[in-house]
Amino acid sequence: MAMRALIVFTMILVFTGSAHARPNVLIITVDDMSADSIGSYGCPIEGISPHMDSLVRSGMRFQYAHVQVGNCMPGRNVMWSGLYPHNNQVEGFYQVKQPNHQHLVDMMKEAGYFTAIMGKTTHSTPYHPYPWDAILDTAEDGSNYDKKNPLHFGEATARGIKAAEEADKPFCLMVNVSDPHKPFYSGEGDRNQPSLVVGPKDVPVPGFLFDDPVVRQELALYYSSVSRADDCVGSILESLEESGKEDDTVVVFLSDHGMPLPFAKTQLYHHSTHTPLAIRWPGVTKANTMDSEHMVSAVDLTPTILEIVDAKGPAMDGRSFAPVLQGKRQHGREFVIKEYNENSGRSRDPIRAVQTRKYLYLANAWSNGTRVFATATTGTQTYRRLAALAEQDETMAARLAMYRHRVPEEFYDVEADPDCLHNLIDNPDHQKVIEQQRRRLLNWMQETNDHMLDCFKNFDDAKAREAYVLAKEAEAGARKTKNSNPAGNKSGQRSAKQKVFTVKLPVPISAGTTVKYVVDYDVPAKLGSQGITITLKQGKAGERVDRKETRIQGKGQLVVEFDIPPDPKDGKVAFATWVGSEYAKNIQFYHTESILVKSKND
Repeated sequence: MAMRALIVFTMILVFTGSAHARPNVLIITVDDMSADSIGSYGCPIEGISPHMDSLVRSGMRFQYAHVQVGNCMPGRNVMWSGLYPHNNQVEGFYQVKQPNHQHLVDMMKEAGYFTAIMGKTTHSTPYHPYPWDAILDTAEDGSNYDKKNPLHFGEATARGIKAAEEADKPFCLMVNVSDPHKPFYSGEGDRNQPSLVVGPKDVPVPGFLFDDPVVRQELALYYSSVSRADDCVGSILESLEESGKEDDTVVVFLSDHGMPLPFAKTQLYHHSTHTPLAIRWPGVTKANTMDSEHMVSAVDLTPTILEIVDAKGPAMDGRSFAPVLQGKRQHGREFVIKEYNENSGRSRDPIRAVQTRKYLYLANAWSNGTRVFATATTGTQTYRRLAALAEQDETMAARLAMYRHRVPEEFYDVEADPDCLHNLIDNPDHQKVIEQQRRRLLNWMQETNDHMLDCFKNFDDAKAREAYVLAKEAEAGARKTKNSNPAGNKSGQRSAKQKVFTVKLPVPISAGTTVKYVVDYDVPAKLGSQGITITLKQGKAGERVDRKETRIQGKGQLVVEFDIPPDPKDGKVAFATWVGSEYAKNIQFYHTESILVKSKND
């Protein structure tokens, strides 16, 4: 009888222990980093990513993992909603105050987790502030964490783990490293020096770019920023190890999309969305294993995490791949769907894509032969060099035309051509598989109620495509007017939380010329170094032409040069300027009224 009682008591202990043994979850993302920029995914630069490589090789990594979209806020909301952008309402960079879905935060809190975040806070949820248990963007003394400083990431991680412990809950901690997002490492004067400074002669030049000294210089700064991202990841992992909870913590690691250079960021090409996804699930995943069979994507992350921690959630577009982590095969993972709608300047350029391990099909509804695609990379030195070379080189001119205008349909053999240089859409040998991808995309649109469905059913009709895009541009324009122009503020300039700059507009502004945009700034010492972003726009809809990003500190003057388009839309341009770590938390924002551009003949 005593033995039976002992057995029952032991069973109660085991059951009670398992109830409290749900694993912690640590999610680490890096910003704007292509998969093949780290050693474990093929980067040839020795010592570029020791901490990321160690993490990736400590669990299961995926060879065929993709995010849904090559820009930040829409992409991150896919990750943590389990829904495609047209279903979670976050198709661009704007707040959705009353979302019709649950977020990972909500589901993990319901499961008894302590939820906390550092970095990309305003971009990781449909609105801000979202009810995380803790937001770790400021230090205990109230100062802002430097999102390029590895030590600050380690400190925030330690604080998040400690706060969960004090709450007597397992933690779901999301730490978002801002490197290698621009601004890149800036050289010897940068206060956050990476472990490895990469020189121009040592960089691998991606095949979707071109070998040139200007390109190599920008890539050197990018790869140095990758090294600094690795330092940040190392600091995060060190804090986890020091907490003693490493063996009880599932670690999820990935990049939100590809590098912030032409043909990568703000696109749906292979290198735009291919992400270095790795998951370490103690006691389940085996070290140094790679899955090279299943195609998984960002929309699958939330359902996977929920299954790992045995928590419930609503119906989602994504599907858990936890069985794959357990060493099982999972059917129905032959392709992923990708979706792009809108950039941070609210320019609508709808794209849908289907990617298998071998092929990539893209449907560019926005491409009409004249519309210019508004990407986030036209402010880069690489783009400027491409534009300059295109004036004298036919090959570069064709590449620039593809960058700016594209074509309605593209099809690539990404196994043979991962850089997507050879469009095979008209190749007779591939028509059967192209039609298969079109059917897959059509079925997906029907299943997920995509608003591009009717357009895609009539994709051969240029007028139907144009009508769809114009309707979506009108929606974005109406939202922009509503959100950007509060009552009584006809100029569109927001009330500044703190005035730190004034602007001198270039006069006159003539088509096809270079103008100087002057910013006089006086940043209080307590604010330290701050990012400043200046955007040149054109037309009534405010389509982005170019964007410049740098940092300012103290008192001084910044002079930025912009190339005015030779034929700006509606004959007008405008400038937008904001200072701060993120747009949604800007210190000061200024948007000019539309400025009439003089023609060359005036």
